[in-house]
Amino acid sequence: MRIQDLHYFALAIAQAGAFIHCHSSLNKYRDLYRGERDNLLQNKEIQGQDPYEWAVYSTWKLSYERLNASARLFLQICSFLHHEGISEDMFKKAAMSQRQLEDSELQEEVSKLLNRLGKQDSGWSSWTFLEVMKHLGSHSLIEYDNQNDTYSIHPLVHHWSHTTMEGNQHDMPKLMVTIIGLSVFWSFTDEDYKYRRTLLKHIITSMASLKPEDIDLSIAAYIVRIYFEQGHWKEAEALEVVVMEKWKQVLGDDHPDTLVAMGNLASTYNGQGRLKDAEALQVVVLEKRKRVLGDDHPGTLTSMGNLASTYNGQGRLKDAEALQVVVLEKSKRVLGDDHPGTLTSMANLASTYNGQGRLKDAEALQVVVLEKSKRVLGDDHPGTLTSMANLACTYRDQGQLKDAEALEVVVLEKRKRVLGDDHPGTLTSMANLASTYRDQGRLKDAETLQVVVLEKRKRVLGDDHPGTLTSMANLACTYRDQGQLKDAEALEVVVLEKRKRVLGNDHPDTITSMANLASTYFNQGRLDDAEALGVEVVEKRRRVLGDDHPHTLIAKENHAEAYRRLGCLKDAEALEVVMENKSKS
Repeated sequence: MRIQDLHYFALAIAQAGAFIHCHSSLNKYRDLYRGERDNLLQNKEIQGQDPYEWAVYSTWKLSYERLNASARLFLQICSFLHHEGISEDMFKKAAMSQRQLEDSELQEEVSKLLNRLGKQDSGWSSWTFLEVMKHLGSHSLIEYDNQNDTYSIHPLVHHWSHTTMEGNQHDMPKLMVTIIGLSVFWSFTDEDYKYRRTLLKHIITSMASLKPEDIDLSIAAYIVRIYFEQGHWKEAEALEVVVMEKWKQVLGDDHPDTLVAMGNLASTYNGQGRLKDAEALQVVVLEKRKRVLGDDHPGTLTSMGNLASTYNGQGRLKDAEALQVVVLEKSKRVLGDDHPGTLTSMANLASTYNGQGRLKDAEALQVVVLEKSKRVLGDDHPGTLTSMANLACTYRDQGQLKDAEALEVVVLEKRKRVLGDDHPGTLTSMANLASTYRDQGRLKDAETLQVVVLEKRKRVLGDDHPGTLTSMANLACTYRDQGQLKDAEALEVVVLEKRKRVLGNDHPDTITSMANLASTYFNQGRLDDAEALGVEVVEKRRRVLGDDHPHTLIAKENHAEAYRRLGCLKDAEALEVVMENKSKS
């Protein structure tokens, strides 16, 4: 038995000591606590008659019975949220939301609950909310964190509050998820992103006793957004499937909302690396939008662009290019040369050119996009900074490392100022600059930046987020370039295991992790291990990306080098002939 198990709560520790003294051994109490926690914590028979000495739950019950109705309600609410990071903002934003729920009865219940906490017509009374918090705080049932402006409840109080629930507690998780969804703003500002990031742990707690079909359709997309941004693909997928099926049933297969739901599910499939599944949905959405909206409707062009992006991820660069050329031409005609949608289409085509190795063509488009973005959106707009970052990447790929560095330094400084130090866009800029330093041979400078990015992404996104794993992989590559092969291997093994678990065995990033680990084995002289992984990388890239994808050809080249080092010259020659024929075609 450890005092951590009692969350360092003095009263619980004292009761445990008294029980052990009178009735059992330490090991016996530990076993009892694991299976009979509630019974143990409310057992007061072994205590004295002084109320202070009563069992833990009995003491809290005395405090609970002295609370007013609003304070009791809030304590019960908190038992279906995470015990830390509970903010007034969550309830205030929900109270001021203008969105109407599909379920009118649920809407009424949410309004009643929020009215008790501070909702006033279309406004919010912080005074009312603070009075509730003061009442709870005076009974030591809640604590205020002034640094983060949030509240927390002791884990044992959090668990105990379930036992005090009055009325139908089955409704409370649904009410909590609904309030969270109503509180979410659909914008890309740094403040809104930071807020959404704080909600994930509360959603996980509330959703533990709910099914995806329990979520109101009007807020489902906002819950999905939180899952999606933090790499919880499976949870996002489960909810999106329910939304899509419900819209099909209620509105029909061809309704715009149904098609939006299908497109969102396709994006989640893309995030999981399930490119075939994404493609299948996107083809249907594109065909339906052409028929319902017409070939030139902006929604149709968006669908065409999304399908092109999936083709790009599959290595079908010619197919992607063909669609993107059409989208760009139509966007210019329908939206105008300077419309943000047109600029996005131009940037997407440039990315495909980059993937094809047509770096000058990519650069030419990106220069235009950057100039127009500055004029239309402004120098500091996130879209302008993305354009600048894309051009810098193309400069880096062409070996124009000074030009790349100059742009990346500007982007990083502006994103820090506009978005904040910890925003995902800022961290991407820092990672890009580190890649340029690495290509320049400034390996210590690259490592310094990559360590910072990795630490921040772990804190901001979590240990298993795809962005965090990318940072870990980048740092491992820098370690390998510096000859720190053990450090590189240690990181790459972790990245590979986590990517298999989070993204799946056949996700392009998982296959890249295998290739990176194979390179490290190769540099360590572990040629058999490198060769074994190399075979798997070539086979997977051929199957997932196709024979002609640049990453497949690189894998074959690396594998051929491993064969040469192993003395398998015939095998190496055969692979090189295949690659030469592919490059000619």
